[in-house]
Amino acid sequence: MTDRLRRPVPLLRRRDLLCLAGAGAACLAAPARAQGRVIRIGSTFANSGPEKVNGAGLFQGSTAFFNAVNRSGGIGGAKVELVMADDQFNPDIAKQNVLAFQADPTVLALLHPLGTRQTAAAMDAVKDMAIVGPNTGTVALRKKPSPNTFWVRANYEQEVEKLISTATTLGISQLGLVHPKDPLGAGLLAAFTASCEKHRIKPAVIATTPGTTSPEVEPAAQEIAKAAPQVVIMGLGAGTAPLFVRALRKTGSTSTIYGLSIAMSAQNIRDLGELSRGLGFSIVVPSPVATKYEIVRRYQADMEASGSTDFSLPSLEGYVGARVLAEGLRRAGSAPSRAAIVAALEQVDALDLGGLRIGFGKGQREGSHFVDVAVIGSGGRFMS
Repeated sequence: MTDRLRRPVPLLRRRDLLCLAGAGAACLAAPARAQGRVIRIGSTFANSGPEKVNGAGLFQGSTAFFNAVNRSGGIGGAKVELVMADDQFNPDIAKQNVLAFQADPTVLALLHPLGTRQTAAAMDAVKDMAIVGPNTGTVALRKKPSPNTFWVRANYEQEVEKLISTATTLGISQLGLVHPKDPLGAGLLAAFTASCEKHRIKPAVIATTPGTTSPEVEPAAQEIAKAAPQVVIMGLGAGTAPLFVRALRKTGSTSTIYGLSIAMSAQNIRDLGELSRGLGFSIVVPSPVATKYEIVRRYQADMEASGSTDFSLPSLEGYVGARVLAEGLRRAGSAPSRAAIVAALEQVDALDLGGLRIGFGKGQREGSHFVDVAVIGSGGRFMS
């Protein structure tokens, strides 16, 4: 792999990191092996480019979890080494990364690929080891035969339905949608259309952007503003959602904005400042500040132990994905193989993480159906 994969991840203490970068490289492997057995896990995602906010968050959360595991003795006495490769949110690079992981027999599983096309590339390229917790809710991917892929988050149909049902409960009937012209957007449009039909709502407006990573959001914002829906469902990712919010508010529009989980991050909220106030989002894990959940309390403690209090939905999702994979590793035995990990994860049928339940099984690969709605209050506070 090239040197672009060897960048340190910010906000994490060096002494706690198991892997800072590099897909096929040793990446601290020699020191780790000198201390005993090691379980190596590969992870390709955007650690640069338009989706860096989500990618860095996912890795931060999964690293915090495995740091805690290693401090307590590892899994079956083996330390877990998380090997990161930056795909820059490019599906071709993602494919190269996962093929490099597949060619390395010491890498036993893949964790949280980020993006619809990137996940599709991983699923097509790798058939012999578990792919756990892809960060996409695209339904079409879940219909593909891929017994080694284990989905930890709810899908976009469930997210869109939750947002629209919440709006209708509030008496709102004028709904719009903005989505990119790509596979992500196609899935969101289908989900939006189906949910509107279910609730007997005629969409007020449907606007598009050129693609998931395109910053050209102003025409869509103007189209939404002209139609003036009561609520617009923002089907955009973390890289473009803030641009759309600013563009829409610049038109003078007062439409309420409901975004998908992939658009929400602590960094985006900070960057938007007061413009974030009143934004609603679907969330597929509990709020990262909802300490009534045991999983959130553990997450916060492990994040702090790894040197960060930057609690966010992406990092909590990464933490949860790592927790699910760890359950598979534990059940796979003292010398886990790729096949044993896949078989073990299939047996995870009623895992209570402390307020969040995960269940797979024979032929069942969608582990969670948790969806809630969070609203941003003053000062960027989560309210759910």
